[in-house]
Amino acid sequence: MSAKARILVVDDERSMQEFLEIFFRSEGYEAVTAGDVDTALLHLESDEFDVVITDIKMPKRSGIDLLRAAQTAAPDTVLIVMTAFASTETAIMAMKEGAYDYITKPFKVDEIRIVVEKALEKKALSSENRRLRSELRSRSRDKSIIGNSAAMRRVFDFVSQVADSRANVLVSGESGTGKEMVARAIHAGGERRERPFVAVNCGAIPENLLESELFGHVKGAFTGAVQNKTGLFEVAEGGTVFLDEIGELTLPLQVKLLRVIQERSFRRVGGTSDIRFDARIVAATNRKLEDEVAHGRFREDLYYRLNVIEIPMPPLRERRDDIPLLIRHFIDKYAGDLGKPVRDVSAAVLGKLMEYEFPGNVRELENVIERAVALGREEIIDLDVLPPTVLNARENGGAARIPEGGVDLDALMRDFEKNLLLEALRLTGGVKKRAAQRLGISFRSFRYRLEKLGLEQIEDGEA
Repeated sequence: MSAKARILVVDDERSMQEFLEIFFRSEGYEAVTAGDVDTALLHLESDEFDVVITDIKMPKRSGIDLLRAAQTAAPDTVLIVMTAFASTETAIMAMKEGAYDYITKPFKVDEIRIVVEKALEKKALSSENRRLRSELRSRSRDKSIIGNSAAMRRVFDFVSQVADSRANVLVSGESGTGKEMVARAIHAGGERRERPFVAVNCGAIPENLLESELFGHVKGAFTGAVQNKTGLFEVAEGGTVFLDEIGELTLPLQVKLLRVIQERSFRRVGGTSDIRFDARIVAATNRKLEDEVAHGRFREDLYYRLNVIEIPMPPLRERRDDIPLLIRHFIDKYAGDLGKPVRDVSAAVLGKLMEYEFPGNVRELENVIERAVALGREEIIDLDVLPPTVLNARENGGAARIPEGGVDLDALMRDFEKNLLLEALRLTGGVKKRAAQRLGISFRSFRYRLEKLGLEQIEDGEA
């Protein structure tokens, strides 16, 4: 065990405090003592301890009171109780209130030594599990949502704050902004991550089939119902139901969904009994549901049930500083899938993509890069493989566009400079002196810029 482990001893008998303090220090631990619950809580609120060992029976407030209060004051601390009034009821009560183990007075030092060692092992294991879960959540988020702009950092903050909540979430934003990726990140980052994530596109399933898809049906409920069918709400038990394009629901289905959310139960089509369910609901829409409510196309009560927490997804034109990062991500993805040598885009291509409005948002950018990788034959994607919609886009007088959330100008300039250097090297066959001349700078300045951007390992081509 670590010599830095800290133990708090709580006992109203001074002799017991002194004995355990001497014993634990001889074992290499740091030990602090308290004679009552109030003093112990002051220690827990102002300092950190790995283990608390407390007597059960003390004046004024008992060890059980300390156990209950410690759940809030020091939730990561492992608690052990001591009692001279050994009984099954006392032990069970202590364990129910959060105690890791109990020791009966009088005890042997070997007994308390073993119990404390196991308690510290448990704490170390719990800490490691939390670290691994946190790392896994970060990896899950990084693989699903790409972005480092101020707008996307706000989205990441939202996701981390609501992941462990039970509240319904509404993800709003234009088509192609990555609303489903946000829903998956919420699921992966929360306590339901080991249970199913079930996605339903409410606009892609015919109205007469959607109710059956969501809630299931019984045999004979309608023509073609030749056997019982389990609905997606049942499939998602304990997990998350993602209702994409929720604004496409008809009013009759909105009524039924509202009842499901309120009652936390549903009835299969043609069924007579209610089925309880426990699944978190995350909905998404590209419509302005407030307007839909105002025009009577969406129920106000359902809107407020779904929109407990709203996460607005910014369109790509408002997070342009994420475009270079997204480009690299999609190149890595499709170059690997298609077995192509593509590794970057030319400066001219980057310029075109940075200026383009992307009405289809991230989904459109992904399609552009997939197409370019599929058609490209060189390591650097050039203008000849961009679709006409991007090449012929009106340039708005060459004016720069700054999204509402702001940009990371330094990062944009670094990416732009890096791509210019690589493009110059490509055009000159890797000859650095000629590349410097192409850019109108000295060879020394060119080398300095390569080193600054971490490209100094590029070998010089033959002159």
